[in-house]
Amino acid sequence: MTIITDEQVAYINNGGVIAYPTSTLPGLGCLPTKEGLDALFELKSRSSDKPVSIGVASLDQVAHMVDIDTRIVEFVDDFPRGGLSVIYPAHQPLDPRLGGQSIAIRVFDHPSARALALAVGPVTATSANEAGEEPANTVAEAASELGLPDVAVVAGNRETGPGSTFVKIDFDSVEPLVTIIREGVVPSRDVVTWWKNRH
Repeated sequence: MTIITDEQVAYINNGGVIAYPTSTLPGLGCLPTKEGLDALFELKSRSSDKPVSIGVASLDQVAHMVDIDTRIVEFVDDFPRGGLSVIYPAHQPLDPRLGGQSIAIRVFDHPSARALALAVGPVTATSANEAGEEPANTVAEAASELGLPDVAVVAGNRETGPGSTFVKIDFDSVEPLVTIIREGVVPSRDVVTWWKNRH
């Protein structure tokens, strides 16, 4: 069982950025605050017009931030946990670096990622590498390449494989309009088939 230390909780609560394992690629986490996002985007050399997603232990953790349609809950629950990042409309405009009017949210599967989210709340779920660089093979390597201190490394083995599949569902039309933003570990055809067969 992964233990998130008090020192790590204090570090991330003070605007720190932490590398952690996920069920796909090593992740880079900060709290979705101005201070945390400032540090994250500087560390990744990421353009501020490229939003990052959020990872959670359960969708209950973001009920105060986004509208969660019951149909999306059913959809997410029918696929392997951690395989989908779904875009939800925000209750009110968020930091543009989180998506502004909407935000992509992934329910973590990896026990270390879940432990992190349970300890500190929703965290960013972007890959642990500088913009344009290939992700490292391990969380420790990623942390070393990014110059993170030891406290900023959550223990756990990286799982191999592609990232999560990013999906947007528009309920304003007669039938839900499903858009695959980026195909990942869940094939696009499986997503489309699920919605076609829902009725």
